[in-house]
Amino acid sequence: MTLHPAPPFDLFNVYFERIYDPTMHLLFAFDGEVDEERLKEATLRLIAANPYLGCRFAERDGMPCWEEISKSDEAFVVLPPGTEMPPAPLDIRRGPQVRVSLLREDGGDRVVVTCHHGFSDARGLMDLARDLFAAYRGTAPAPVGWYDRGADQVLARFSAAEIERAREDEETFVDRWRFPVEREGRGTPRVAYRTLPPDSLRRAKEFGKKHGATVNDIMIGAFFLAVLKTRADPADRNAPRSILTSADLRRHLDRPVPPMNLSVAYDITLTAGEGAGLEDVIDQVTAATRRRKANGLGLGCILFYDEIYAGGVPAVEGFFDGMMQRYEEAGLKNPVFSNIGVLDAGDVLPLEGKDGRPLDLRSACLLPCVCWPYGFLMSLSTFRESMTIVSAYEEGPYSRETVEEFLDSVVEYLS
Repeated sequence: MTLHPAPPFDLFNVYFERIYDPTMHLLFAFDGEVDEERLKEATLRLIAANPYLGCRFAERDGMPCWEEISKSDEAFVVLPPGTEMPPAPLDIRRGPQVRVSLLREDGGDRVVVTCHHGFSDARGLMDLARDLFAAYRGTAPAPVGWYDRGADQVLARFSAAEIERAREDEETFVDRWRFPVEREGRGTPRVAYRTLPPDSLRRAKEFGKKHGATVNDIMIGAFFLAVLKTRADPADRNAPRSILTSADLRRHLDRPVPPMNLSVAYDITLTAGEGAGLEDVIDQVTAATRRRKANGLGLGCILFYDEIYAGGVPAVEGFFDGMMQRYEEAGLKNPVFSNIGVLDAGDVLPLEGKDGRPLDLRSACLLPCVCWPYGFLMSLSTFRESMTIVSAYEEGPYSRETVEEFLDSVVEYLS
């Protein structure tokens, strides 16, 4: 089989499986029945247009790579009635790198588009879904060939001085707290979510105008405050506490790119006293995000990964061994918030159903990676002005009641 080298971002995002299940799912709920055969054919056309989709991740002779496979019969599945979310993980080492699932339900079908974070970030998954539904309509996906999956294309946009400054300014992650846990170990995958009406987005934008904040800034603040409230630990009050959030390196490019990993994580450290609200932390959030954006956001992460990767797979394994040891010894892991942006109905519709009539979307959202201690993640996706916040977690190590109360708190801080 032909091998194609995997860049550092791919390898690191595969190895993060030690902290969480890197599988992500986009859910689209329709108001009628999808044509199963057309959807299956569209899935196969999608894979045929992107050779990396028809690969598995492997390590051959100490080199991480994408290895071509000869079959893609697991790319399309019909889920049994009553299947609970999230669907089964995607095995990146088996391939293919996309799975399309059809779930027949009363009131309309659900289509789930799944990939692994080792293959692509959420933005790339959204692009895959767009191309899938275009193929369903009869528009063949544009072939992409064996494209550059590395982050050097981002570094090429900056001068040597800018890159060196980003290296010097990169801040070290410091884990300062964790989401409350019941016990260590593994449990049962669950999904908890809240969908906020369009009026919530309108209020967030109005609040943002008063404080020079984006909706993303506001969500970071609400997420932070909800973690603070959920922990109810007096030691957290007026003490520096951090969350991880994400940014898309595509901001540095002036062209669309095929599905790949171009997202990075960075820390935001805030302080808040007892009874604090959004107005008490929002200036801290906006100051932190502006500073990051002004300093070549994400370049330091590229350099960090490259330096470790230069030592080969053993160096990357050693990095993860050390990270896991620190988590186990300290029991601390900053919670993560990720805003994947707007799911555009125009990327899906128009779509013709099984009976020939036009379908509409009842809802759409992202199901993020499933976490167990000490990782914890909440994602935000927006569809038709409605924001959906989701936490995918393993029950047992995490309490369902605690996670549900946490999401309620996020909503309260946005009210």
